[in-house]
Amino acid sequence: MNLLQQFEQSQMSRTLPAFSPGDSVVVNVKVKEGNRERVQAYEGVVIAMANAGLNSSFTVRKISHGTGVERVFQTHSPIIDSVQVKRRGAVRRAKLYYLRDLEGKAARIREDLSQSISG
Repeated sequence: MNLLQQFEQSQMSRTLPAFSPGDSVVVNVKVKEGNRERVQAYEGVVIAMANAGLNSSFTVRKISHGTGVERVFQTHSPIIDSVQVKRRGAVRRAKLYYLRDLEGKAARIREDLSQSISG
């Protein structure tokens, strides 16, 4: 293992719960405002995941005041405080970009009852 790979392994010490596209998650993000820091919850549906070692990321989409908002989180970023899985979604795609074009009840994802949520 070369020096770069060893460094990346040491930075990937964070363990997040197992989640996949279609799952509803709450991402607690550390937000710095002036000289104080607080934790802000961002709740939505995971629509994409990119697993690339230290550069892994996932995209969460939510509807805020009738407008779709997407945010990309770096999996191993220090600004992520925690990730909590609210419900498992049963989907057949790895990337759920088609949800961008759907509105209301059409954008719902049915729940996957075969997987249990471990806290």
